[in-house]
Amino acid sequence: MRHRSFFTRMALGMSGVLLLASCSAGGDTTKTEDKSADFGFQTDGLPIVTDTLSLTFGGTKSALAPDYADMALVQQWEADTNIAISWKNLPEQVYIEKKNLMLASDDLPDVLYNSGLTDADIVQYGGNGTLLPLEDLIEEYAPTLSGILDDRPDIRAAITASDGHIYTLPSVEELGILQFPNFLYINTAWLDALGLPMPTAIEEYRDALEAFAIQDPNGNGEADEIPLSFRTDSFAANPNDLIAALGAQPENNDHRIVRDGKVEFTANTEGYREGVAALADWHADGLIDQESFSQDDVAYLSKGKADTAVLGSFFWWEAKEMVGADRVDDYALVGILENIDGDKLASVANNQEISRGAMAITRSNEYPSATMRWADRLFDPVMSAQVNWGPVGVTLEEDAAGVLVQIPATGGETEGERRQKVAPGGPKITTTEDFETVVAPEPRAKERQDLVTEFYVPFKANEAYPPVMLSTEELDQTSFAVTDINALVKEKFAAWIVNGTVDKEWDGYVSQLESLGVDNVIATYQQAYDRFQEGGE
Repeated sequence: MRHRSFFTRMALGMSGVLLLASCSAGGDTTKTEDKSADFGFQTDGLPIVTDTLSLTFGGTKSALAPDYADMALVQQWEADTNIAISWKNLPEQVYIEKKNLMLASDDLPDVLYNSGLTDADIVQYGGNGTLLPLEDLIEEYAPTLSGILDDRPDIRAAITASDGHIYTLPSVEELGILQFPNFLYINTAWLDALGLPMPTAIEEYRDALEAFAIQDPNGNGEADEIPLSFRTDSFAANPNDLIAALGAQPENNDHRIVRDGKVEFTANTEGYREGVAALADWHADGLIDQESFSQDDVAYLSKGKADTAVLGSFFWWEAKEMVGADRVDDYALVGILENIDGDKLASVANNQEISRGAMAITRSNEYPSATMRWADRLFDPVMSAQVNWGPVGVTLEEDAAGVLVQIPATGGETEGERRQKVAPGGPKITTTEDFETVVAPEPRAKERQDLVTEFYVPFKANEAYPPVMLSTEELDQTSFAVTDINALVKEKFAAWIVNGTVDKEWDGYVSQLESLGVDNVIATYQQAYDRFQEGGE
């Protein structure tokens, strides 16, 4: 068995079957040859090579994950393919600290798996030859992935850079829940105690919060109730749907939505101003938690589990996680509230179900054909399920219909903890159809699916901005400006609600956004969006 060190590379040979362009760390263009044939490479069937081939993989891994080589699924991959992997994956924060130095050096692994690459990384290191272009390898050696990309041009578009190359492989999980993460819950035990109906309109909801504030619904004789709490700039605790209900402006964390093919900035519109002004009135009346703009997740989640029930309403992904199993039956999902015009507007987030960066092949890899054949196996729907949730017989089993379902975790371990220990993640595709015919969603995910379908999808107010990969020029035009713009919006959102000064400061704020280049940013995102749509046809 041949083994090539993660830190030391042998001189590249001159014999092989496929010429590949690459660059050294210094940027000099060279030609390297695919040596897969040296190990008895087979273009179909198993094993992939007749002589054991060793490759080095680097990238991220879960904090709970063991060395991937110790995972039963990974050991089965080696037995099936005759490709032995030396895994150098690190916990995410450790890897991020070392990633850029590694990518700029000659000490590269053959593959980045769970690569941790940002779009800027992909554009930069794909463009300079550190990452190999994969589209020809996919076409020739990845029939499973190639077939999926032919059927799903949107996935192809999502992983294709503006130069036309594919530098990383995708991870796709189409549950349909990421675009509606901010579930609004209310304390129905308090509603019942006060003789109030379940609110369906924004004014009814405000009336309930006011009653929570002044009528002592927890019955302890103290004014300790928190009518409404949320977090800003959180994945699942944002009051975006209140802006939509109070100002008829769909909103998300990026302040960027799509309607009728047009990219819109949300946080400089009249509807946004009206929504913020209304929330400022709520705050002045004591309806909003004073810590909503400063608390972290730990402090936020603790409020629902206080010894005495103090929380009237909140935004979060799951009620039980917020208030605990003993109190969860006292809360119900509000969903989308009617605005003053009688409309319901569900804001759509830009969280993507199609991700790139699951795997990349670096210029150090002398065996890209064999590597691509190895990767293609992971896109088989049954294998993708195991990549994501763990092996059949350990975390998954077939039900009577032949669909893979979760085996309940035992011994005090949660399914999520078990998953991190037995599933390596990485390249995978589980489509909406696969969730019906191949693998069932996890029980909690299925519950969320049902809630999204009932309470949110019928009132979808905008489209998400798609998983567009910006070009180097577009990144240069947007990156710093977006950081400054979003920081300004976040600062003013909090200050205006707490101080009630939105009307006084609005014109200056809009001018400041203009000076930061918001119009140019949106024009750039529109350009990239149009390119993505053309690539997705």
